[in-house]
Amino acid sequence: MQENQEKTRSAAGSFTALIGIIVNVFLAAGKMAVGLIFGFVSVLADGLNNLTDCGSSAVSLVSFRLSAKPADKEHPFGHERTEYVCSLIVAFVILLVAFETVKESVSKIFGGTATEFSIWAVAVLGASILAKCGLYLYYSRVAKKINSTILRASAVDSLSDCISTSVVLICLLIGKWTGVQLDGYAGVLVSLFIAWAGIGVLKETFSNLIGRSPEEETVAEIKARVLKHEGVLGVHDLSVYCYGPNKFFASVHVEVDASVDVLTSHELVDAIEREFALETNVILTGHLDPIVTDDERVNGLKARVEEFVQSLDERFSVHDFRMVFGERRTNVLFDVAVPFDHAFTKENLRERIENFVRAENETYQPIVTVEHTI
Repeated sequence: MQENQEKTRSAAGSFTALIGIIVNVFLAAGKMAVGLIFGFVSVLADGLNNLTDCGSSAVSLVSFRLSAKPADKEHPFGHERTEYVCSLIVAFVILLVAFETVKESVSKIFGGTATEFSIWAVAVLGASILAKCGLYLYYSRVAKKINSTILRASAVDSLSDCISTSVVLICLLIGKWTGVQLDGYAGVLVSLFIAWAGIGVLKETFSNLIGRSPEEETVAEIKARVLKHEGVLGVHDLSVYCYGPNKFFASVHVEVDASVDVLTSHELVDAIEREFALETNVILTGHLDPIVTDDERVNGLKARVEEFVQSLDERFSVHDFRMVFGERRTNVLFDVAVPFDHAFTKENLRERIENFVRAENETYQPIVTVEHTI
C-alpha cells in the first residue's frame, strides 16, 4: 500500500508541477515582452517573477521524481526529504529575483524615463491575475491531498503573485488617469511581495529540516488506531519522526494487562505494527508495557494522583504507575507527561507532585519523572 501511495503522490505532484511550468512560461513571455517593448519596469519585474515560478515548478518536478526513489543502502529511510532541499533552492531563487528587481525599480524611480500607457500591458496583467488565482486554487487542492510542502509553497507564491500583479495593474491605471508615474514604485512593491514569499518558503522548509512536531491530526489518528484493538488499555510516550512529507516513523508504549500471558500481549503488539505497515504511511514500533489492574492499593493511589495532576493542568497525564512495597517505605514510581507550553518548571511541578504523594502516606517515597509529550 505504501508503494502505491508513493507512486500516486509522485504522479499527482509531477503533473501539477508540469501545469505550473506551462502556465508560467506563457505568463513570463507575455509580461517580459510587454515590459521590454513599452518600458514598464514593473511589468518586466512581474514577468521575471513568473520566470522564477517556472523554474520553481521545474524544481518541483525534479523533486517529485527524486523523492519517489525507493530506499537503498545509503538512504535506508528513503529519499522524500529531497523535496525539502528542493524547496530551499526555490526559496533562494525567489530571493535573488527579488533583489535584482528592486535594483531595477529603484533605478527607474531616480533616473528612468516616463512610460506610455499600453492596453497590451493591461490585458496581459489581467490575464495573469486570473491564471494565478486558478493556479493558487489548484496547487492548494493538490498540496492538501498529497501533503506536499513544495506545492504549498507554490500555492502561497501564486497568491502573492495575484496581489503583486494587481498592484502593478492599479498603478498603471492610476498613471493613465492622473499622469503620475508609479511604475518604479510598483516594481519595488512587486519585489517586496516576491521577497516575502521567498522568506515564507525558507521558514517552513527550515522548520521541516530541523524536525518540527507532527500535526495534531496525525498524532490523534495514530493513538485512535492503536486504542481500537481489544486488549490495549492505553498508550503513552508516542514519538513521531518525519522523514518526508509522506513518510513517518513512530514509536509508542502500548499498555496491556500484566496478568495476560506475555506471548499473547506480544502477538497483539505485532499485529498492530503489521496493520500500520500495510494500511498507513506510518512505520510503527510498539513497546509492550504491562500494568497492574487488580491491586486496589495501587489503583486507588493512581486515581488520586491522576486527579491531582490534572487539577494542575488538564493536559497532564500519568503513566507507568507502579508501587514497590517494603518494610519501612514504599517506592511510588510513575511518569507525568506534559506539553511544552505548560506553566510550571519541571522542578516546581515535580516538587508539587512529590509533596502530594508524601501527604498520602509518610512511608511513600515518590520517584517522579516529568517528560514532554507531543
